[in-house]
Amino acid sequence: MKDFYILAIESSCDETACAIVKNGKEVVSSVVSSQIDVHSRFGGVVPEIASRMHIENISPVLLNCLKEANMSVEDVDAIAVTYGPGLVGCLHVGVQAAKSLAWYYNKPLVPVHHLAGHIYANALVDELQYPLLALVVSGGNSELVLLKEEFDFEILGSTQDDAVGEAYDKVARVVGMPYPGGVAIDKMSKLGKEHYKLPKVHTEEELDFSFSGLKSSVLQLKAREEKAGRELNHEDLAYAFQHTVVDQLMDRVKKAFEIYHPKHVVLAGGVAANSLLRQRMTEEFGNRDDVKVTLPPMSCCTDNAAMIGVIGTVAYNHGVRGSLDLGCDPSLEL
Repeated sequence: MKDFYILAIESSCDETACAIVKNGKEVVSSVVSSQIDVHSRFGGVVPEIASRMHIENISPVLLNCLKEANMSVEDVDAIAVTYGPGLVGCLHVGVQAAKSLAWYYNKPLVPVHHLAGHIYANALVDELQYPLLALVVSGGNSELVLLKEEFDFEILGSTQDDAVGEAYDKVARVVGMPYPGGVAIDKMSKLGKEHYKLPKVHTEEELDFSFSGLKSSVLQLKAREEKAGRELNHEDLAYAFQHTVVDQLMDRVKKAFEIYHPKHVVLAGGVAANSLLRQRMTEEFGNRDDVKVTLPPMSCCTDNAAMIGVIGTVAYNHGVRGSLDLGCDPSLEL
């Protein structure tokens, strides 16, 4: 059977990325240009700046990706691109680049969902089994997704307000920690101890998430400590916040597991890099005979195009094609 090569482009937020993936499993080349250093000055992603930097970066990233693979666009069989969800200006850059290449080189265009890419990043390290339960956690999303079979997505629960990564960033700003907040709080929590108490969050739907109340609780805790003349211990606060968040995530995952009995449980998204969440997922499911658990490689937790190449190959095999009038959809549902 002839090998299948797909060129993938990802530009949904603040990473400009291109990759070439062989047969949906082997990463031939992967190049990512991150904007974190720029946006950290502002405490978060500035959409207009991100869009302009994508315009500057897309051509060099594409050329470096092809050079790393020792291939040309003529050598690939299809072009995959993230067309949602994400920041509209950022998505637009990647979509226009992909459409231009597809038109000029007469290649099939495969539009894919960003979160589907994060879920299928796990296929780079493990054979996926179905039914599969995915906990998708990032700066913009918090969802429990069930795949009864390949390329079949059902959302079981989602956040009622803030995404978990957004909550990390907001709490980090409250206590003066740098952006991105998830990384800073994860590291600082390891230096803290059980001291402060943050309330457990209850939602109307048992598989939904809610994180905005935790941010409010942190603000209230900070105000109480200042009023009492006590210095807020940042390490202990990070410990409390981290454990409260991970407890909520694991509670929903365990409930979904008991209801749907999947054969495979996976983590996906930027917050999948969180050390405590990875530890708790492994402890909960790693030694069971009735389920397999997979954690994505750290390189695939943050946005990248290799995962878009994997899901792009799956989508291609399922007959997904995009026309040259394809537009981006910042609110695209899975």
